[in-house]
Amino acid sequence: MDPITGLPSAHREGVTTESHDWTLVKAVDLVANQDVIVIDGDTPIEESCEILIKNNLSSAPVYDSSTKSYVGMFDWADVMTYLLIVLKKKDAFELEKKSKEELSDEFRKLLRLALQCQPIPVKLASDISNKNPFYSVLPETSLFQVTELFGSGTHRVAVMDANNHLKGILTQSNVVSYLYDNARQFPEIEKVLTKTIEELGIGKSDVISVNSDSFVLDALKIMRENSLSSTAVVNSGGVLCGNISMSDIKYILGSYRHSLLWRTCQQFISHVRSRQGIDDGQDRYPVFDVRLSSTLGHVVAKLMATRAHRVWVVNETTNAIGVVSLTDVLSIFARQAGGTAEPSRKRLSDSSNPKSSE
Repeated sequence: MDPITGLPSAHREGVTTESHDWTLVKAVDLVANQDVIVIDGDTPIEESCEILIKNNLSSAPVYDSSTKSYVGMFDWADVMTYLLIVLKKKDAFELEKKSKEELSDEFRKLLRLALQCQPIPVKLASDISNKNPFYSVLPETSLFQVTELFGSGTHRVAVMDANNHLKGILTQSNVVSYLYDNARQFPEIEKVLTKTIEELGIGKSDVISVNSDSFVLDALKIMRENSLSSTAVVNSGGVLCGNISMSDIKYILGSYRHSLLWRTCQQFISHVRSRQGIDDGQDRYPVFDVRLSSTLGHVVAKLMATRAHRVWVVNETTNAIGVVSLTDVLSIFARQAGGTAEPSRKRLSDSSNPKSSE
């Protein structure tokens, strides 16, 4: 990687400099030979969580054998929603009183089982967070079309043929990684990666954060109430201390240590870093911050290195002043190619675009 631009090295093995049009690449080309983990719809939520953890996944498609169809995606946002319902049954009782127009039959069944402390099949919980519905595209769909979708806030799509056979799951991370790794072949992508995020008009916005002394449970509630997939953790002076995201819930469920919910955010971050060190076999300390003067290439390199979906933007005093997400990056790529992708208003957490604020 070039330390100045953040671009992949021109001399990297397997990387060529022959120019191509990235917009014409087919969706199926990015999921070739992918081994997709599918969760049976009747699998209990707790067991489904174990499947995500065991396979190091952030989500998986759910298949209902009774209807012979895919009914949704199950991800950590759904787990968080379910966890908060179970922990706060008063809310569940209130929800149960709502009209049929307000709640789906599936959600009512989930509430009834939760209140009765009964096992809940994952098909009732897929997308209860209303954040990541099941979208599918045909194998021949162009990468430009996919990038337009992702740049508007969609996180993943299923690549399915005309017979509804699942070819693979294409994610925001897949596309950003592909375009970044092959930037030398795509001059337009290479050019935009050399620009600073300030020049591109992203990275500065109001930041919804949580104090480092707050309980983890409070952080999850803030994320849920504001439709956030991640929140910055700051100290009393507003200095960025770390980050709590949806995927961190696995560290609570994986060991069944629900007591972590009543730890402070700072304690939880330390626990997560410790677990990451054990899992990776090394002491990994992800750095989730960049500056407005950072190039888009540098930001993408950091996103890829930390396997994160967003990085926080800080000023000279390390106060959080914004965020850049994969959604923002893909929106830039799509617009650079003539698209009109703008992060959706509903996805405030995934965008630094002020237009998405409500």
